[in-house]
Amino acid sequence: MPFPVHKFNVRVYYEDTDAGGIVYYANYLKFLERARTEWLRSFGIEQHSLLEQSVGFVVKRVEMDNIAAARFDDLLQVNTQIIELKRASMLFQQQITNSNNLSLVSAKIRVACVDLQKMKPIAIPAFIVGEISSVI
Repeated sequence: MPFPVHKFNVRVYYEDTDAGGIVYYANYLKFLERARTEWLRSFGIEQHSLLEQSVGFVVKRVEMDNIAAARFDDLLQVNTQIIELKRASMLFQQQITNSNNLSLVSAKIRVACVDLQKMKPIAIPAFIVGEISSVI
């Protein structure tokens, strides 16, 4: 059974655009990151409490296709879904669309769980896996 899709809205601000008035490609990564943070928050998991336990999630791999441009003041929707949950990592499928439901960006992002003091991979904490697994 697939994991549900989490939806997060983001507005394009002037600071997100380049000289041509379109979103600079690297800023899409920021939008994707914010959506993953809000996805975690939707389970009641705050990253600051994980950091206090020396647990962090780091991006290991990004595959991103830029399909169409977003512009200043556009309201975008970022759809986030886990497509693979492993012992120490998660693979996300993320999609950014505009208000006309036009696909702008498609990305697959592998996130690894690490012990921040040792900078070594660790198992995703059981309470997180339990929360994620409870929605399928």
